[in-house]
Amino acid sequence: MTQPKPLNWTAPPGIGYSVARRADGGMQLTFTDLSDATLKHWQDFALEHLFTVDQRTRNLYDLRQVADISEKAINMAVEVNNDPATRNLRVAVLVANEETRQRVRDIAALTPGAGAAIKLFSNIDEAEAWLSRPLDQLP
Repeated sequence: MTQPKPLNWTAPPGIGYSVARRADGGMQLTFTDLSDATLKHWQDFALEHLFTVDQRTRNLYDLRQVADISEKAINMAVEVNNDPATRNLRVAVLVANEETRQRVRDIAALTPGAGAAIKLFSNIDEAEAWLSRPLDQLP
């Protein structure tokens, strides 16, 4: 197995998310807020990372600490999910409530036929089980 590429991720103080490399080579992004500064930093990081995507990968977005997803956050996520490189991604999204679940569904609905294979979960074990499926079995 090849070594995972470096994350090249740094965040100034006050950014409301963290990123860690997953054992399978993907990323785990854990959000605590969706402030304007967090959204801008995430969007820049995501687009830069997508520029170098050269194989199928698995990412886990943990939004369980996020109380609300704003229209601005939806629009930024739709823009990122429209990048052609996202077709190589399987993304599990952990949510804590039905409102957040619906907002993430809005992102998927606004990018039909494009973007990552996204599935919503409230249980991390179920999310990990879905992510661990072979990548040739998308979604």
